[in-house]
Amino acid sequence: MTTVRTEPDTRRENDRDAELEALAEQAGRDLEEASAQEILRWAADTFGGRFCVTSSMEDAVVAHLASRVFPGVDVVFLDTGYHFPETIGTRDAVEAVLDVNVITLTPRRTVAEQDAEHGPKLHDRDPDLCCALRKVKPLEEGLTRYSAWATGLRRDESPTRANTPVVGWDKKRRKVKVSPIARWTQDDVDAYVAEHGVLTNPLLMDGYASVGCEPCTRRVREGEDARAGRWAGRSKTECGLHG
Repeated sequence: MTTVRTEPDTRRENDRDAELEALAEQAGRDLEEASAQEILRWAADTFGGRFCVTSSMEDAVVAHLASRVFPGVDVVFLDTGYHFPETIGTRDAVEAVLDVNVITLTPRRTVAEQDAEHGPKLHDRDPDLCCALRKVKPLEEGLTRYSAWATGLRRDESPTRANTPVVGWDKKRRKVKVSPIARWTQDDVDAYVAEHGVLTNPLLMDGYASVGCEPCTRRVREGEDARAGRWAGRSKTECGLHG
């Protein structure tokens, strides 16, 4: 039996999206000066189990914040198959220590299967396609059950993130996107980590300021911004998860 989506179904989806977009834009204005915990509390109260936190396991700051206002919150992690061992270890430690439910997403194809289809080291030849296959698509599929998701984006990380709203509308995925520490600086992050003993990726103590997939990440040099070690030598600055 074949089910055909009718026009009223599409109209209802569009109406729902319009309502969520308006809600997100209003919350972004109302919560601009709110604390990170207040922003997360709004998200938890508004969406309940339809809300999750995403984490690259560079650190557990947002997961820690969310666990204090929403114990047992889903924390979604993308295992691309190219992560540093330290990143996988941080994920395992977060799952063991925090009151969260870690959900690991994986691409449809293993690295070996991707190599067989596209050739080895796709990340060197076409990093945009590699990110699309191993990050963007798995996240889109993994977020289908949620209406809102939280990120650890900060405005001070790079020029491309300077206008990140604390709450906004993710048009690509048709979801509310929450960035509770958007207004924080690196000093704020460091202070929170020190005060609460928050787990961080060991690579942050080894010259890495931003941790992504191992083939596309290097240590940063003095004076470089935090994202300079990602896709170094290329014009690429984002993997596609955030724009």
